[in-house]
Parts: sequence; C-alpha cells; structure tokens
Amino acid sequence: MIDNLITAIDQVAVTTPDRLAYDDLGQTQTYATLKRASDALAAAIDALQLPREAPILVYGGQTFEMMATFLGVVKSGHAYVPIDTHSPLERLTTINYIAHPGAVIAVASLQTELPNTTVITLDRLRTIFKTPVTYQVDHAVTGDETYYIIFTSGTTGKPKGVQISHANLLSYVNWMLSDDFALPAAPRTLAQAPYSFDLSVMDWGPTLASGGTLVALPKKVTDNFKGLFETLPQMRLNVWVSTPSFMDICLLEPTFDGKHYPDLQRFLFCGEELTHATAENLHQRFPQARIFNTYGPTETTVAVTQVEITPQILADYPRLPIGYAKEDTKLTVVDEHLNEVPTGTEGEILISGPSMSKGYLHNPDKTASAFIDWHGTRVYRSGDLGVALDNGLFMYRGRTDFQIKLHGYRIELEEVNHYLSQEDHIQVGVAVPRYDQNHKVSQLVAWVVPIQHEMTALALTKAIKETLQGGDMMEYMIPQRFVYKDSLPMTPNGKVDIKSIIAEVNH
Repeated sequence: MIDNLITAIDQVAVTTPDRLAYDDLGQTQTYATLKRASDALAAAIDALQLPREAPILVYGGQTFEMMATFLGVVKSGHAYVPIDTHSPLERLTTINYIAHPGAVIAVASLQTELPNTTVITLDRLRTIFKTPVTYQVDHAVTGDETYYIIFTSGTTGKPKGVQISHANLLSYVNWMLSDDFALPAAPRTLAQAPYSFDLSVMDWGPTLASGGTLVALPKKVTDNFKGLFETLPQMRLNVWVSTPSFMDICLLEPTFDGKHYPDLQRFLFCGEELTHATAENLHQRFPQARIFNTYGPTETTVAVTQVEITPQILADYPRLPIGYAKEDTKLTVVDEHLNEVPTGTEGEILISGPSMSKGYLHNPDKTASAFIDWHGTRVYRSGDLGVALDNGLFMYRGRTDFQIKLHGYRIELEEVNHYLSQEDHIQVGVAVPRYDQNHKVSQLVAWVVPIQHEMTALALTKAIKETLQGGDMMEYMIPQRFVYKDSLPMTPNGKVDIKSIIAEVNH
C-alpha cells in the first residue's frame, strides 16, 4: 500500500536513481531525471505565486517532458489539465475558458493564442528543467485536493472537467497494485493512450508508483501500420494497456503473438466493451498471458471493476462480464425511479466509493445532476446500463443515451454491436441510427470492416443477415443497411468514433 503517490515516485529516484522511468522509441530517461526536472518546475511555478486552487493546463503529446510536467505541477500544489496535441484548437480554447487556469505549460508548440493566460513555452520549460534546484516537497497536492482534471467530450454542449483528487487516485493505484491484477514487479508498460484520456492513468499510475518503465507509443507510430508493427516487437513490453479497438488493429498482424512477444504477461482493457471475439483471439495468440477486462467512468477514476478473462469465462459468457467491484467500491443497479432492482435485472449503474470524483470543475448544475444523495450515500449516476449477477459479476448492457426506438421496439445499439462482432464475416462493425425529417429513427445502418472475402457486397450482406437471423439476435435489431469500409474512424483516444459515423450517416 502506498499512502502518497508523489512521495512513492520520488522515493524510486532516491533509492534507484538510474532506473528507467520513460522510454520514448529508445530515448530513455531515469527516475533521477524525472525528480530533478519536476522539482525544478515546481520551484518555477511557486515563483509565479498563483492561487492554489487555480489548475494548470498542460498541452502536449506522449513525451517524458509531459510526465515530468505533471509531477512538477502537483508538487507545487496545483492540479493539472492534460490536453493532447491532436485535440481541435476550439477544444483548447474552450477548456481554457472553463478552467480559468493559473497558467498554461506548452510542452508542444501552441497553435493558438490564449489571451490573458500566462504561457510557459517549451523553450522556457526546457531551460527550467535544466536548472539545478534543491526543492522541498512540502505543499504538494494531497488528500481531497484535486490532482488532475480530465475533460470528457460530453454527449452535448461543452466538455466537462472531471476533478480527480489525490485520495481518488490512491484508491485506484493501490487497487491496481493489489493481488486483483498481480502485475509484474517494475514492469515495462505500454503508454499508448493520450494523457488527456484517463485510460493513460492505468499505465502511468501503477507503473511509476512501482518503479517501472513507461514505454511510449506515439500517435505518429500508431497511425502508420507498417511503422507500428516494426516498433512493437522492439518495445519489450510486460504489461499492455489499451482500448479493445486498438487491440483489434494489432491482431491484424499475424506475428502479434506470444512467440514473438515472450515478455508480454498482462493485457489490461478499459474504455469500451471488450468483445468475446477479440478476447478469444488474444487468448489463442498469448496462451501464457493473463487478460483483464475492466470498467469504469472517468468520474470514478479510470475503472472500478475487473475480471480475468479465462477459458472458463470465455466458455460461460458469450458477452463478456465487466467484472467484480473493487473492494472499497459499491455498484448498485437501479430502475428509472432509482429503486434498486433484483439481481439479474437490467438498470442504471450507480457507483460509490473513495475513487469517486468530487464533481465537475466550475459546473455545479451538471455536478448536482450526476452526483446525487441516494439513501444517505453520495453516488455517481453512470448513465450505463448493467446487470448484477448472483456470483457478484456485473454485465454491461450499453448506455442509457444509446437506446433508440425503431418501429416501436427499444434497441440497445451496443447490443447490436455485440452481435455484429460475433458474426463470422465481420472483423469489426457498429450500428448507428438514421433519422428522418421528424428526428425519428427510420433505419439502422451498420458500418462494417469485413474479413477478407471474394463476395460481392450484395452477397456479403445476404450472408451476414442470414447468420444473424439464425442466431440469438431479434429480427428487429438487424440493421437494414450495411456499408462496407476498409477501416472505421477512430477518436484520438483510440475508440471507434461513433459520433462521426452518426454525423456522416445523417449528413
């Protein structure tokens, strides 16, 4: 158990200063360098005399300088707001407007002006990092003070800044370091998710706390399949963290298997549903590795459930469970009136526990609607549909806002996607609604990346529909139209970009 994340990371630098903290395509940095750089930045931030409650925006990619900046910011007693370089400029200015930051640290070159905001440029930052200081870490972020703020995209309107405290983060990291995952000691962990996506906390949190090495895989590499499959074998990874969508890309390479990656011992998934087909394929490729499915909203610090996907789980569950609740956290399934429903009944998942956020930055209305008092306990309304099973496992059933009505039938889009993912001709597929002029759903359209075949589109559609009709899928759930693609659009966070598909289908 660790009781202070900042102290734990610094302690690695004190006891084993030459241990590698970061590996960016072969450019390595030690824990000693991480401590020196973050101490120097903390001293420079102190000199600005910013209000303690003012967060600091940190703009950049997957670099060592970003990680050193995060640590320097929290050592100085401020929360940081990570913004990825692949974010639209409008998002950067919107977050700047909402967050009222004390400063912006441009770890990459800013492509826009931020009026009335103090900006520390990359040149200035590098000068700071090289300035020797003796720094006393005596006013760092602690307890219920905010450690980081991640802005979620939000289904409508402006993004919401989820505040995660040091205490929230400790609850999560200590769980990751527990026997629930049994991670290897001081692992080399894949850092592929952007730091503006809270999935990245799953890689850097437990890894840096335990003296491991973050092995960065930047977007410029993942966007180039040839470069990706040349780079991956050289990374010598022990722990893999990604969305299932990114894993689907990697499984396209026949040599992505245990024989070619003998050090890879753990696969950790979060961010979207892990399909049975993906998990089964991965299990066959890496029979000696352990695969974990996890679930959790950003508002409850990355993840709150886990289950190891064993051969038995694969045999027992055609749609995979999201796991057991972590020990200090309670998940409750309720109906639309917030009454608890019996085991085996679908409803909305409420979450409570020490990793639950205090709410959204400068947004009391959204905070009040999402974080509620339920029978004397503060809980987060996830907006996720789920089912609690008798054995303590939870099943995910989709989003309350991803339900549609078509010809009078209520359809869960993610349930349709589950069936599509199991179909033999489909590599990956998603279903989206097409709306008529009265904004009612008129058609269900599937975008599909097919497995290589010699059929015409008409014959392929006929074969897919016949398979779906012959299985467990209700006829009204089968998409009326199939559109075939070489690949599906992805968000910067590595998820299938459902919103852009809906927008194009309804253009």
